[in-house]
This record gives sequence, structure tokens and C-alpha cells, in this order.
Amino acid sequence: MKTIRLMGLTHLMILMGCSCQAGSSSTNQQGNELSTMETARITIGEASFEVWVARTASEREKGLMFVNADQMTDLPDGVHRGMLFVFESERVLGFWMRNTYIPLDIAYARTDGTIVKMHTMTPLDESSYSSVQPSRYALEVNANLFDQLDIAEGATITLPDSITNPQE
Repeated sequence: MKTIRLMGLTHLMILMGCSCQAGSSSTNQQGNELSTMETARITIGEASFEVWVARTASEREKGLMFVNADQMTDLPDGVHRGMLFVFESERVLGFWMRNTYIPLDIAYARTDGTIVKMHTMTPLDESSYSSVQPSRYALEVNANLFDQLDIAEGATITLPDSITNPQE
């Protein structure tokens, strides 16, 4: 099993042996520049989310590090904020909360959008929150939001073509 530092807030555990390079060992004191990141609208049932899309290793490594509660406030139209982590293929994932000061919910989903595992994560907790099953996507939102919206494992995240087929 290889473990690579993949987000400042995550560890990606790759159970299929591959030769992946570990991320920088220096502590990054800056998070993502959210205003320059790609965004997308996704839905789970009736709930809508405006998400920052973390596609690159650097974006995934930084994730929601150093983000404050104000940056995660719902939009004026009631759409919820979050970050969607997009991986090239399904694998067992594990996230942690290094340098993340707000509590978050995480939902892991397969390529077809089916949520396979969910957790509520504690700020600054460096233990791993595992997807248990192979997943391609991880969605982070404010803590307890999934409960408030009655979103549970087995629900489906509907993703736009810009996420599922980025070359088109």
C-alpha cells in the first residue's frame, strides 16, 4: 500500500501498487486561491451545490486548508458551497484535516456518482477518514449539512459533463 500526501487535508491511499511520488514535505502556509479555481454546479436529489473543482494534485493537496466559515457560506440563492475532488480513476481514498479549521462533511462517490461512504470530520484531525470502497470523487461541505438535507450513502451526485467528460 502506498500513501501519498494529497491535499494538505487528505491522504490518498492507493491499494493498487503504483509508483506515485509523495508530495512536498514542506508545510504549505497557503490554501487554494478559491477565486481562480474552476467551479461547477452539482446536485444531490433536490439539493444544489456550487463547488470548487480540485482536479490537479496541487489543488487536491491544498483542498480547503485555511478556508474560513465565511468562505463556505451558502450563496444568496440558497445554493450550498463545497469542494469536489476529482481523481483520474477509482481507488480507496482517505482524507485528513491538517490545516483545516472548520468542521466538514465528506461524501465519497464512485464514477457513476453513487455515494459509498460519508463522514463528519473534526477540524485539525490528522487521522484518516477512509472511503472504504473505491471512489473517484470526494465532496466536502460544511459539517452536518448532509444530515440537514437528508443525504445518505446510496444517494447519487449528479455531475455536469464538464466534470465527467472534461475533454468534450
